[in-house]
Amino acid sequence: MSETTAITDEQVTQVAADLNVDGHMGGKFLTFFLDDEEYALEILKVHEIIGMMPITPVPRTPDFVLGVINLRGKVIPVINLRTKFEMDNVEWTDETCIIVVQIDGTQMGAVVDKVSEVLDIADQDVDDTPAFGGDVNTEYILGIGKSGDKVKLMLDIDKVLATEELADLHSAVKQTED
Repeated sequence: MSETTAITDEQVTQVAADLNVDGHMGGKFLTFFLDDEEYALEILKVHEIIGMMPITPVPRTPDFVLGVINLRGKVIPVINLRTKFEMDNVEWTDETCIIVVQIDGTQMGAVVDKVSEVLDIADQDVDDTPAFGGDVNTEYILGIGKSGDKVKLMLDIDKVLATEELADLHSAVKQTED
């Protein structure tokens, strides 16, 4: 027979706050740059940050898919966030890196110009995504995080990387692993 331990409502509230399951968007975020714009990504989605390495192109993939890398024996698709966000491509520098994220049990890499820092952004410092009009797609943005006198676009990396084309790419990568 196992023992059960009662927890208080205060403990439940604290755990929910720690896990960010109460609908609030604050928490720890990895910040990175594309051009001069700083973005933030939930730290819990980040698996690791690696330097640039050889990327093997995969034929017949969307233009934002750079290809795949072999990371310690695991094949991981890599996308170029600049291309995904319809930004001009630039030459890679020593600061250019790949952020490996974990989404629904799958690892993917995203090339960014440079990683900045890990920030704690409180719930009260997160504003809803403003309405820019019908022509501007903001579905990838969780909110706008304020830190000091700067703002960071908080990305919903699940939505950024969850497209039909990427689902097809996952299938192709799985077949190459088998």
